[in-house]
Amino acid sequence: MLLVTSFGILRIIFTFDNNFDFVPMIDNIKKGEDFDSSNIVIFLYKWRKPLFIVLLIALFGSWFFSLPWFITPKYKSTVIMFPASSSSISRSLLTEQSTKGQDITAFGEDNQAEQLLQILNSNKIRNRVMTKFNLMKHYDIDSTSKFKYSDLFKEYDNNITFRRTEFMAVQISVYDTDPQMAADIANTIASLLDSVKNDMMRQRSVKGFKVVEAEYNSLKSEVETIVDSIITLGSLGVNDVDYQSQVLNQQYAIALMNGNKTAQAALQKKLDVLGKYGGIYMSLKNSLEFKTEQLTLLQSKYKEAKVDAEESLPQKFVVSDAFKAEKKSYPVRWLIVLVSTFSSLFLAIIVIMVMDKITTYNTHKKFLLGQS
Repeated sequence: MLLVTSFGILRIIFTFDNNFDFVPMIDNIKKGEDFDSSNIVIFLYKWRKPLFIVLLIALFGSWFFSLPWFITPKYKSTVIMFPASSSSISRSLLTEQSTKGQDITAFGEDNQAEQLLQILNSNKIRNRVMTKFNLMKHYDIDSTSKFKYSDLFKEYDNNITFRRTEFMAVQISVYDTDPQMAADIANTIASLLDSVKNDMMRQRSVKGFKVVEAEYNSLKSEVETIVDSIITLGSLGVNDVDYQSQVLNQQYAIALMNGNKTAQAALQKKLDVLGKYGGIYMSLKNSLEFKTEQLTLLQSKYKEAKVDAEESLPQKFVVSDAFKAEKKSYPVRWLIVLVSTFSSLFLAIIVIMVMDKITTYNTHKKFLLGQS
């Protein structure tokens, strides 16, 4: 806008004001004198008056149009945090040995920082923030518009940004016309990061826990069945096949030597029971030992999976929380004034050069036609 205004003023001055010597004299052309644009000092001095007018207009215009009446000031709030090491709670706390990456107090690395950025840019966080703070109303977006969500997402992306710092931290930056709103949104996004990432991890942990739980309960049921069978065999007198067999055979031999028929019959009955169920008992005993070892190992995995499915840990280390800003961060008026002024001057110089050349060419052409 300022550039167009400057261009129009130059045209008016160039057309109606002859005090600035805009049109080179024919006598100078006869002498072969023409404007040399390579000599910037002479050029600026020659056109100092219109350039000074452009300078004043650009200064005043950029200052005036950067007032809060035209550009609504915004306040900035930031949260700076480091990612936490991604590891399961059970491996970090319940295992006897843990590596550096499994330490819950360890800071995350490049991969974890990139993961945080992806989660922060996800629609899960964006939708929750929009709903909690009613951003459609806050950003004055027409709820009846056909493209209301596109406008809302665009405004969200313009005011809320995420980036990784040079120190491998993640920074959340929020701009808003309300300084308290900016701080609240930034802190809310930081807190939502934990819930969103933990929910994502819990979905996988719960499924894993269900698999381990089913296997654990199945194996536990098998062990209980074997124990019940061994108890039943024990009620029949089968307790320790090897020891019982040795003792009964010794007693049976003594009964034979003494000719005790009653003892022989009783001992033979026990030996028959031992012979009938002894093999089953030994098989159950060996199976019980093997499955008990399996159950012990699976029980530790069951406990770990249960902890991962039911518990959660913070996924970041917050270095700096957002607070209510006291000064606006946007717009930067001195930068607007500086850029607008220099842009206007640059364009004015280009316009003067072009118009001067065109005028010189037309005047020279008329002079040649008059000579002929």
